[in-house]
Amino acid sequence: MTDYKRIVRDGLWDNNVVFAQMLALCPLLAVTGTATNGLGMGLASTAVMVAAGMVIALFRGLITAEVRIPVFVLLIAAIVTLVDMMMNAWLHELYKVLGLFIPLIVTNCAILGRAESFASKNPVLASAGDGLFMGLGFTLALVVLGAVREIIGSGTLFANAALLLGEPFHFMELTLLPDYDGFLLMILPPGGFLALGFLLAGKRLLDARRSRVAVQPEPTPDAEPVAG
Repeated sequence: MTDYKRIVRDGLWDNNVVFAQMLALCPLLAVTGTATNGLGMGLASTAVMVAAGMVIALFRGLITAEVRIPVFVLLIAAIVTLVDMMMNAWLHELYKVLGLFIPLIVTNCAILGRAESFASKNPVLASAGDGLFMGLGFTLALVVLGAVREIIGSGTLFANAALLLGEPFHFMELTLLPDYDGFLLMILPPGGFLALGFLLAGKRLLDARRSRVAVQPEPTPDAEPVAG
């Protein structure tokens, strides 16, 4: 039976695309100047991962081992093209901001890696779940990194959400530090590397703490003193 709890835990934390596997760092560092950009990129990548997982799982019995990688790339490219066209039609402002990084989802090795290691060996529902939670874990990393950089860099959170994602997202726009002059370094590429380094260190510390708690022996009743 498919272990869906494991799929959720792996995607969001234990085997997170960014914080555990260190994949997809190019779009991660390039588009996370704001949390809004990170959210848009993450949701687009999630849609591709879910669709790719389902399609590859559906046809896994028809795809021979010798041609599986070219076929996987072709299927992923077709799905990314559809996502690219839909974003251009319905989220045009966000599409202009993300630019070339939407078509480059095709080269995201995390998507091809999950297709090879999971979707090609599991049924459709499990593959859709794997794609969903791997995508949500990637989205989480993008949004957290974008939020850190945006707050420190300009004192705002989800700036221009209504413009990029649509008017219903206006409620997300926050000014956390009024009259803040900003810290330009965090918005520039070096700031992305710095913020990512601290976030990776934080995850390692949390994992080490969890490991220590898990192996800590349970307290035993005090032994009675032995008369000498």
